[in-house]
Amino acid sequence: MEKLFFKYRSYTPIPFLIVMIAFQNVTLWSLILGFTVALIGELIRFWGVAYAGSETRTTSEAGGTYLVISGAFGYMRNPLYFGNIMLYLGIGIMSFALFPYLQIGALIFFYIQYRFIINGEEKYLRETFGEEYKKYTESVPRFFPRFTSYKNEKVVQPPLNVKAGLKSERRSLQAFSAVTIILIIFYIVKVIE
Repeated sequence: MEKLFFKYRSYTPIPFLIVMIAFQNVTLWSLILGFTVALIGELIRFWGVAYAGSETRTTSEAGGTYLVISGAFGYMRNPLYFGNIMLYLGIGIMSFALFPYLQIGALIFFYIQYRFIINGEEKYLRETFGEEYKKYTESVPRFFPRFTSYKNEKVVQPPLNVKAGLKSERRSLQAFSAVTIILIIFYIVKVIE
């Protein structure tokens, strides 16, 4: 199950997006609040990807050159998945489709999906980075951020690379922008009618 969820993790939001568009009930307040939540999620994702790089886009299996503990990874172990959940929740709020049932269902689905994926990734990280990963997991929560950044001078880190982060996030940014524009158009049409 881990490998299946890992391989298709980029496509599992599509059914939810289709339902959100089909049953949208967008309002000005749902757009503003939802966009804010989604944008925070995307910024958290970008902060993580700017350190972790394009290795986060692999679909074959869990892996990585570094044990990344910099940037968002210093505050939580899974900032990309946390960011995704906020992004999906924000888009769900923007659409206001079947509110709150669709959003709750999506949160439960993505939490379960990410638990499977994280189990596989953590197994790889334990085997590859051993004691340093163990220390990291003892200090940094999976999802909910800690207040101060974790530091370990022994762990070599990749540099912050904003350009590579933007390149890696291109698809996410395009999808976020497209859905936002579609929902704004629905809102404008609703106001005009």
